[in-house]
Amino acid sequence: MSAMIERDAYIAMVGKEVGVSEWHLVDQARIDAFATATEDHQFIHVDPARARETPFGTTIAHGFLTMSLLSVFSYEALPKLADVAMGVNYGTDKMRFVSPVKAGARIRGRFTLTEATLRKPKELFTRTSVTVEIEGEDKPALVADWLGLVYFN
Repeated sequence: MSAMIERDAYIAMVGKEVGVSEWHLVDQARIDAFATATEDHQFIHVDPARARETPFGTTIAHGFLTMSLLSVFSYEALPKLADVAMGVNYGTDKMRFVSPVKAGARIRGRFTLTEATLRKPKELFTRTSVTVEIEGEDKPALVADWLGLVYFN
């Protein structure tokens, strides 16, 4: 979405799907880079030969890697609000890693605005239901209620 919308129009979108991101490849290079950044080198993520012996049959992305991609998904999918000074990640509720993301899979984010409450004249609390879908799979990789704060000029 590229058009700017006003705050009240966004609040009126509560209960509606507000966007779906593009597909993003989660390849071994991305998984390895995340392992290096987080110092989490568990073999199910970084050792393709050993991972073949697991029920997954291949390496899988870290759950937190999948979660970290919510930011890029949201930049692509969520409506752009007018007159915003900044947005802040406020955390998640009820986050679950439902299915593993195998190396080489493509994933995307699907967003439904479930709450938008003006807490102060220039502060909007948001709760967005997000599902990270795995291309070609029935079950999602991740489901969560993602919380945010939007500050207006």
